Amino acid sequence: MSARGNRLDDAARAGWLYYVAGNTQDQIAAALGVSRQSAQRLVSLAVTEGLVRVRIDHPIAACMEMARRLKERFGLQFAEVVPSDPESNSTTVGVAEATAAQIERHLLSQEPIVMAIGTGRTLKAAIEQLPPMECPQHRIVSLTGNIAPDGSAAYYNVIFTMADTVKARSFPMPLPVIVSSSEERNLLHEQPMIRPALELARRADVTFVGIGDMTDNAPVFEDGFVSRPELDALQKAGAVGEIVGWSFGTDGTFIEGGLNDRVASAPLPSSGTSLVIAAAMGARKLPAIKAAVSRHIVNGLITDERTATALLEAG
Repeated sequence: MSARGNRLDDAARAGWLYYVAGNTQDQIAAALGVSRQSAQRLVSLAVTEGLVRVRIDHPIAACMEMARRLKERFGLQFAEVVPSDPESNSTTVGVAEATAAQIERHLLSQEPIVMAIGTGRTLKAAIEQLPPMECPQHRIVSLTGNIAPDGSAAYYNVIFTMADTVKARSFPMPLPVIVSSSEERNLLHEQPMIRPALELARRADVTFVGIGDMTDNAPVFEDGFVSRPELDALQKAGAVGEIVGWSFGTDGTFIEGGLNDRVASAPLPSSGTSLVIAAAMGARKLPAIKAAVSRHIVNGLITDERTATALLEAG
């Protein structure tokens, strides 16, 4: 690569660290190993070269190479890797912005599509980045219920937030995330107002989901969807992750029985017929991400450099 290309790569990184991650010029200088003056010039160069709008437009070579390797290693249809901020512990920054850009790209299609949407912190942060859009030709369906265990609206369910910005036909799933029994779930899924959403989810052209870990501080536990004994049982059964409530093990198979019998979410669209993109990053989620991409629960991934590196180095 030319010296100018390397310079623009550094400028793009500096621009991302400044405008997206909110670092100071001193922090950027430390992250890139340059002087404060050089960091300032790189940020300015990112602006003068037109790399900076709301998102960084420059295709950073290292991230693109990692994305290519992820696609090759795991047989993915889509992969995007964003720069990691070495000073940040966030599990959404950068990935949320990239996910918003992908959602927007699909919604800009003039051909009608069905888009299925999961839930979680990363997707909520992504939806909040979307600009107002008029796309009545599309249908957007929630994969999961939007009612929390206490009867309140589930905070990280994104379909209603999305409907405020994106003018498309939206199909929420007016169900609890987890019900009392498999019999109750089957009864609810037979209701006339639920069946259309389940059918749309099955036929989704593109799907966006988050991935939850199954550590002791798992989101499904912290958010009150499962109790500590239920989480302990899932861990004992070998669960390493969950997507819209469906828990799975390191081999990518869904845990039989137990809590999965009570999950009211739609079955995940098949990665054989839908582009199923997971947006996830971080060491805690690494076993779950690896299982999901290795066994093709998902066939697309948006993640950051650190997570991508760990995936590529994993045996």
